[in-house]
Amino acid sequence: MGIFSFLNAKSQSEDEKGVVINDVRWATRNVGAFGTFATKPEDPGMFYQWNRKKTWPATGTVTGWDKSIPVGDTWSKSNDPSPVGWRVPTLYEIKTLFDTKRVSNEMTTLNGVNGLKFTDRTTGNSLFLPAAGYRECFGGSGGTLYFVGKDGFYWSSTANADDAAYALNFGSGWDWSYGRNSSLSVRAVAK
Repeated sequence: MGIFSFLNAKSQSEDEKGVVINDVRWATRNVGAFGTFATKPEDPGMFYQWNRKKTWPATGTVTGWDKSIPVGDTWSKSNDPSPVGWRVPTLYEIKTLFDTKRVSNEMTTLNGVNGLKFTDRTTGNSLFLPAAGYRECFGGSGGTLYFVGKDGFYWSSTANADDAAYALNFGSGWDWSYGRNSSLSVRAVAK
């Protein structure tokens, strides 16, 4: 191990190591700007259209919305917004959070922010996903913000159809599909 690797390992906080829930190591914070995590677990981070690098804010209005449909069968490595050592989860990994024999979940608040908390029944490890809402691809110029504080929408890297991909949704379960040109949160898993 070189000195640089040693210093990086020593300076890595517990948050940067993630938390294991049902044998999957999850980041403790949403992805923020491309290649970074949000500051705190309750921060919404940034929104992403599926398999695109462009970020969209989780608050306010936006202009210049791209209504075109992102292409690909899976989220490409070059477009993955996750920090180094992390990646967008697969549909299978999202499903592990809803294995009720191994993981419990409950709506809760963290520092005044609504969200869903998953707890590993064996280890007691927990993970909080903020109810950041999402930006819809339809209507007006696109990019309208919906369900902030009420629901969370998190991409998987798994495509569902030419114009859709799977995502976790608090209100509807893990297997909902959204238009790839919608803009959702990303909660990364370890590579």
